[in-house]
Amino acid sequence: MSLPPLVEPAPELTVPEVRRYSRHLIIPDVGMDGQKRLKNARVLCVGAGGLGSPALMYLAAAGVGTLGIVEFDVVDESNLQRQIIHGQSSIGVSKAESARARIAEINPLVTVELHDTRLDSSNVMEIFAQYDLIVDGTDNFATRYLVNDACVLLGKPYVWGSIFRFEGQASVFWAEHGPCYRCLYPEPPPPGMVPSCAEGGVLGVLCASIGSIQVTEAIKVLTGIGDPLVGRLMIYDGLDMNYRSVKVRKDPNCAVCGDNPTVTELIDYEAFCGAVSAEASEAVKDSTISVRQLKDMLDERESGQRDFVLIDVREPAEWDIVSIPGAELIPKGDFLNGSALSRLPQDRQIVLHCKVGGRSAEVLAVVKSAGFADAIHVGGGVVAWVDQIEPDKPNY
Repeated sequence: MSLPPLVEPAPELTVPEVRRYSRHLIIPDVGMDGQKRLKNARVLCVGAGGLGSPALMYLAAAGVGTLGIVEFDVVDESNLQRQIIHGQSSIGVSKAESARARIAEINPLVTVELHDTRLDSSNVMEIFAQYDLIVDGTDNFATRYLVNDACVLLGKPYVWGSIFRFEGQASVFWAEHGPCYRCLYPEPPPPGMVPSCAEGGVLGVLCASIGSIQVTEAIKVLTGIGDPLVGRLMIYDGLDMNYRSVKVRKDPNCAVCGDNPTVTELIDYEAFCGAVSAEASEAVKDSTISVRQLKDMLDERESGQRDFVLIDVREPAEWDIVSIPGAELIPKGDFLNGSALSRLPQDRQIVLHCKVGGRSAEVLAVVKSAGFADAIHVGGGVVAWVDQIEPDKPNY
């Protein structure tokens, strides 16, 4: 579907701009007119992480006049495997500031506006209203639904991307011309059903594959060239090296962009998506211990004063990185399908842990419902254990 240009062209390009963007200018579909539109565009990137890194770098190189960055996090060493806009010297620095410094090196002609804050229902409308196009580089469902609903309510297009392990997806959602994110995913998945990148991992270079698609789509929408991914979902499989697209139709019953929308203002997206299930929230009440309490329990078990079973519910690849001494590995999936329950001892207390506590909370609900009433889990998981008990061990 060919669409008109999103922005008007700037009055002119300077001589330095003509030199810098000459390889764009000689493309007939872009030319002077298209480059002037890029110069006049205001694009907001939500996140300066895995997808935001290549997106911001290529948007800057392409000559988008004003780039906004919404980002509240700081650079961590674990980010550097994929978040290529940051470097070793950026560790501990605000991601927004780090990204701005890198953009200045790539293209000093671009204006960068920082929104060093967590995006939520109280600020999203004011921030989004300042821009022509949104590029969504978020990695959690609550923010994805927030971005979608705000864009629909403001009538703005946005370019969406998602990555996990070796696979990625991208699309352009613009309710005026096609479906929105809720047309594709009306409801978020159950809490804990879809692992985050921090839990399941992502191939670093996959960020470049999907981020570059997002920038390509942004340029097409801004300049009015080509056939943007409105009404289509691009799916990339890095292992098979396969790109395919599927049609996505506008849902007349969509809660936010349908014929009779029920979502006419922003909602509580954390509650809508849920960090953990209601069952898990109930299960952890009075059944959560700290890593220091776990250390005392392990010392007592070593001296014969008490007995219990410590179970790590992470995946084998995570176990290979780091583990808590005395734990045994039974992945969460074995509890969800029921196969692990028959392996649990009836005469000893069950203590569960994962990376940070979310998955072990879900497993705790399963274990308690199976009759292990005294089961408990470790808040903070192995991350807290390394931070507080064994700081010489690696973390991830």
